[in-house]
Amino acid sequence: MTTQSEILAELEKIPWFRELKAEHFQRMAAIATLRRVKAGETLFHEGDKEDYLYIVMEGRVALDMFMPHRGKVRFYTAEEMDVIGWSSVTPVVHQRTAGAIAVMDGLVVALDAEKLRQICDEDHDLGYLVMRRLANIIAGRLMVTRLQLVDMFAHPDKEGGND
Repeated sequence: MTTQSEILAELEKIPWFRELKAEHFQRMAAIATLRRVKAGETLFHEGDKEDYLYIVMEGRVALDMFMPHRGKVRFYTAEEMDVIGWSSVTPVVHQRTAGAIAVMDGLVVALDAEKLRQICDEDHDLGYLVMRRLANIIAGRLMVTRLQLVDMFAHPDKEGGND
């Protein structure tokens, strides 16, 4: 069981949390938990109900999705300070769009997505900071995805997508 001081110590390591006012930082800490993960452990499956936004503090977490005729395909590996599960904070998406598996032992901060949406709605200054950060994450992931698609189409599998 982790203590509140351990949670605060981990949150203080996150660069974008340094932008938060003290009261915002405390609100974020109140909805955060620490989760140790082992290599091979599943954080969530594609299609699961979205419940947490994760920040990788230690280790690596692979994101994958199911593709017809190919099976599960890894499309991103999150490293320290990467955010995964960002769609859990959006008001429309209600299930995971990918799966997440720890590639190596590590530690993640888990933020309760429902409570995060609620405090962002209640405090628009905090909501703006959180959503600005998430917009940057989404933009970065979109760029990576676009580059992967360009590479896939530039070098198509000669056997029609079968591995």
